[in-house]
Amino acid sequence: MIDWDVAISTGTRWARPGPQVSLAEARRTVSELRDLAGAVQQPVHEVTGMSASRDGSLGRVAVVDRPGWIRANVDGFRVVLEPLVEQLRERAPGGGSAASRPGGVVTAVGSRVTGIQAGLILAYLSSRVLGQYELFLPPETSPVDGEQPGRLTLVAPNIVMVERELGVDTHDFRRWVCLHEETHRLQFMLASELDPAAMLQRVRSAADAMAGAVRGGDGGSLIDAVATPRQKEIMDRLTSVMTLVEGHGDYVMDAVGPQVVPSVEHIRERFNARRGSQGRIEQAIRRMLGIDLKMKQYAEGSRFVKAVVDEVGMADFNKVWTSPETLPTKEEFAHPHQWVERVVSGV
Repeated sequence: MIDWDVAISTGTRWARPGPQVSLAEARRTVSELRDLAGAVQQPVHEVTGMSASRDGSLGRVAVVDRPGWIRANVDGFRVVLEPLVEQLRERAPGGGSAASRPGGVVTAVGSRVTGIQAGLILAYLSSRVLGQYELFLPPETSPVDGEQPGRLTLVAPNIVMVERELGVDTHDFRRWVCLHEETHRLQFMLASELDPAAMLQRVRSAADAMAGAVRGGDGGSLIDAVATPRQKEIMDRLTSVMTLVEGHGDYVMDAVGPQVVPSVEHIRERFNARRGSQGRIEQAIRRMLGIDLKMKQYAEGSRFVKAVVDEVGMADFNKVWTSPETLPTKEEFAHPHQWVERVVSGV
């Protein structure tokens, strides 16, 4: 498994320093991002028709630096993966050397190695992520009853870095980023009336099943677990979900229009140019980490959303969030009218 403490120490040690800003500028940036996270709620609602807050509250917002982003993501990984670790320990066979069992010397060394690897990946990503919606929070930071689940997290130094590189209006760019992340917050909260506790339980159940596969239980071998037609079907569906989510976020960022973000067209033009300007080493790393796939998902998903909204309007498009059966298939992403016929027209 992964030694997450090693991952944190490695990631924070190797994370690149952010752009140089004065203390006063840093404070202004944090304050503005917090304000914008609330200000974009109404424009997103007007474009999408989606609203998850009954009392008008935004929910939790965190503006962090790069080490803060690394720690936050490790906390989320721990919440999801700790049950798998426990299952592996419980299912450890009686035979074999103690060193090779979970908690033994070999396992400890291996977990430190993977912790270093995970830390280096997190260090790389920490300078590239602008923001995210964190659904799984550790118990000590999870919301209490009645509060909105999850947390909207914005990485301040990365936003400052990119807006400087692009030479765009800083206020407009920050609002543009917040629009994207607020859209993700609504997606997670509204899709199939999401119950975070129930969703976390499903993830933990999946970890339990995977542990059985690893230890040769009823789940079969690990290879069987990831190579069956059913598993491929699940992965295809997951890819579809991510394509929809990312594409919808991109669509909303642009659909708000110049009345909300006056320089939106200029920002989009410069941002797209930046996406394709990396060197060979950067491109190789992006391919290994699947980042290029995510960029393709942005484009494909955004085209799908635009085509459907243009054909039937936003209200009918929002039927996509109502159940797993209303998600577009891989074929429907390429041919949006097929989704319209199946879901909206009932053909």
